[in-house]
Amino acid sequence: MRHGGSPGTLVDSLEHGTDAELFIVEGESAGLAVARVRDADTQAVLPMQGKPASAASTPEQKLLAHPFYATLAAALGAGVGAACDPRGLRFGRLLLLMDPDADGIHCGLLVLMFLHRCLRPVLDAGIVEIVRPPWGEVASTGGPRRVAFSEPEFLSLAAEARPDGGVARRYRGLAGIDHALLLAHCVAPATRRTERVTAAQVATMTAIFSGRSPGAGR
Repeated sequence: MRHGGSPGTLVDSLEHGTDAELFIVEGESAGLAVARVRDADTQAVLPMQGKPASAASTPEQKLLAHPFYATLAAALGAGVGAACDPRGLRFGRLLLLMDPDADGIHCGLLVLMFLHRCLRPVLDAGIVEIVRPPWGEVASTGGPRRVAFSEPEFLSLAAEARPDGGVARRYRGLAGIDHALLLAHCVAPATRRTERVTAAQVATMTAIFSGRSPGAGR
């Protein structure tokens, strides 16, 4: 099993098709962490290096020439622009697994904006999902670890555990999550939390990001 490659390089799965999945993550360390716990047969990983260009303000040809976007489009295998055909997809699911912070939200939005502009049929195919990674964990003395998925939940669990001498730890990126929790909460299909993204949702997010009223110009 190949655990990783050069920064921004696709760590491909051995199999492709409707059961195969492609994870997009932030940075090499996150890519290595996910690659260690993935199912190498059906799960691929593509790490993002820095924030890619915004599809709201960049000419389409420059977007398609961007190294990350070009690698993503090639990995998906469906073509781009008017030639994009979801019947050519090499993966049955595209999963955005970003850090649970402002940078992660922004990076995820940039990818979605690119898909909406240059690979719209991929979004329309309903294969794009956002994975909700855990925010942190709290362990009471002698008790099990409890995982939080938001700041309010984390603070609430930490307050409950504090009188018992519990320990609270906020994760600093995917690489800071131990392998068992990363697998269970972010990678394993049966136990991770995901939300499917539609083209309409991305159009609204793009309009807000660009400072326009949702629906303007459509």
